[in-house]
Amino acid sequence: MTTSPNGRKFITDMEGCKLVGYSDQRGIPTCCVGHTGPDAVVGQSYTPEQCDAFLGADLATAEGAVNRLVKAPLNSNQFDALVSLTYNIGQGNFADSTVLKMLNLQTPPNYEGAAQAFLLWNRTNGQVNPGLVNRREAERTLFLTPDSI
Repeated sequence: MTTSPNGRKFITDMEGCKLVGYSDQRGIPTCCVGHTGPDAVVGQSYTPEQCDAFLGADLATAEGAVNRLVKAPLNSNQFDALVSLTYNIGQGNFADSTVLKMLNLQTPPNYEGAAQAFLLWNRTNGQVNPGLVNRREAERTLFLTPDSI
């Protein structure tokens, strides 16, 4: 699966898009739509086209992790919500998450339990982060939304 246009907009809205590199709340150099890595330089300017390219590559990484790790059937909204979570917490954290365990280790998959487990990922440097609380609730809501809506 790949992220839907609505999912891409959701992630962009959650992350925001900054055309000048900055340090995130953990002090990690970041740019554009939450992009990190050696090409994210604090104070450097980026074009919308560069940001779109970074977003595409970062989404592909998160999508690959979700496609590889999740064994349960997913609708588009569930996939988009899981990609958003993985995009934000990283594929290593997602691989060890209760969200994934609820989907893969129970038969049938525990979709409600997985949705609730999104809410556990609400901290930055050990402190509850109101922005992450809001993001996780939005991801949970998206995850529980049928595709027809």
